[in-house]
Amino acid sequence: MRTTLRKIGNSHGVLIPAPLLAECGITDEIDLYLEGAKIVIEPVRLTRSGWFDGYRAEVDSEAWEGLLPDADSDEWEW
Repeated sequence: MRTTLRKIGNSHGVLIPAPLLAECGITDEIDLYLEGAKIVIEPVRLTRSGWFDGYRAEVDSEAWEGLLPDADSDEWEW
């Protein structure tokens, strides 16, 4: 797709068609950076987004079972 730069105050802008933005998952905020001589526009991704998708606490608690002594145990050293 070919388009032109438009003057906006002291800067320039590019109109991006809504279907193209939707396909990229861009809604409001973007990350804009250079990659060599190319300008890259990406949707802002939340830090650690999706880290706990599918997490099951019961599986995690089973994995720790028996690894640590009970709080009342004499095995603890203070």
